[in-house]
Amino acid sequence: MKNIQTETIEQPNGKITNYLKDKLKDVHLRELLKGSSISMIIKVLGIAMSYIFTLMVTRNFGVEAMGIFAISLTMLNIVSIIGRLGFDTALLRFVAEYSSQDKWEKVREVYIKAIKLVIPLCIILSILFFFVSPYVAKYFFKKEYLTSYFRLISIAILPMSVKFINQESLRGLRKIKEYTFFQNVSVYLFSALFLACFMFFTREKYVPVVSLLASVFFVAIFSLCKWIKCSKFTTTITVNTIKINNILAVSLPMLLSNSIYFIMQWTDTIMLGMLRTVNEVGVYNVTLKVAPITSISLLAINSIAAPKFAEFYGKGDMKGLEKTVHHSTKIIFWSSFPILLIFFIFPSWILGLFGEEFKAGVYALLLLTIGQFVNAISGSVGYFLTMTGKQNIHQKILLIAITMNIIINALLIPKYGINGAAFASFICMVFWNLSMVFYIKKEFNFFMLYIPYVKKIWR
Repeated sequence: MKNIQTETIEQPNGKITNYLKDKLKDVHLRELLKGSSISMIIKVLGIAMSYIFTLMVTRNFGVEAMGIFAISLTMLNIVSIIGRLGFDTALLRFVAEYSSQDKWEKVREVYIKAIKLVIPLCIILSILFFFVSPYVAKYFFKKEYLTSYFRLISIAILPMSVKFINQESLRGLRKIKEYTFFQNVSVYLFSALFLACFMFFTREKYVPVVSLLASVFFVAIFSLCKWIKCSKFTTTITVNTIKINNILAVSLPMLLSNSIYFIMQWTDTIMLGMLRTVNEVGVYNVTLKVAPITSISLLAINSIAAPKFAEFYGKGDMKGLEKTVHHSTKIIFWSSFPILLIFFIFPSWILGLFGEEFKAGVYALLLLTIGQFVNAISGSVGYFLTMTGKQNIHQKILLIAITMNIIINALLIPKYGINGAAFASFICMVFWNLSMVFYIKKEFNFFMLYIPYVKKIWR
């Protein structure tokens, strides 16, 4: 009798153990969990550094300096997108595909050909932006004092572009720790260190922007050294099989897609800078830093899922592709939902950490948080389309979304300020995520949106 009872008690545990063992036999699930876990830890560190830097700026230089910094960083990101020509995302795809086939000569060849085009283009853009800065500040933002800040960031266009290209190339090699560090941690980490040093000498409002410039230059050199080491880089190329036109055929559509995505991401900041005060830009920029914590697991999953999508699609392994999609969406939902609840319970307290004046962004934070949650549970839809040759569809959906975003912002920001900007972002984020979800369902028969129980209805 005792033996029977023991067997009865142990059986459920045995089933659970066997279930977990069966699941973890999937090498791709193990890689997804390992890669995303490492990425998550580093991304949390990156968010912490971002908050530390933001707190240093807001507490020592004020909300206006935060607004100036946000506008300057936005302009740097936008101009550097043009300078990269979409090669950063294209290299992610090519490096992932060639390295998985052990074609290291092609990995090095595609990198060198891309960088040879990017460097002269970025130098030209830097010179142009330096001279047009007064006109952008006066006629676009109607704030002539921004001229000096724009001229400062013009010299960082090349290193910023090199940093992005190197980090995406490392991602293609599935160097997730290195990629995540350069993407999420490096710039704010070194910006905070430089800021701490510069604060000993002056507290002028330009110090945060100068700290950013110093950080970008340092990170660009650091990332280049890491790429050379990880790619077994040599200056000699033994093959010449990749035509630059073939690279451009992939990179240019991605340039447009990336431009649309990033411009949509920064449209609120730009239009607030045009239509409202720099102080409001500062408050809104803090909400933009806080809200994405809801989708931090999506960012972590993207780090490893994107090259996996490219690998499976390149090999024609659609079953492996589907498994990766389903595993990633479940992980994202269950890690995002608790954060959503925390933000809805304590929004005022969270923003109050940056100063009392930032509590004005409570409603904006809630709207952005809901949008980020929809973004999270929709999964890696953008990267899925990009890595499977559907970048043109990705581009069209984002183009519609950014048009909507600009129109809604223009209508709402003059009257509702940061709340109008947040509402515009919320609407557009929901639109482009669900549009991509249903396109993928139709084209690949994968339903990437994961909501427990509800998902079964749509499958």
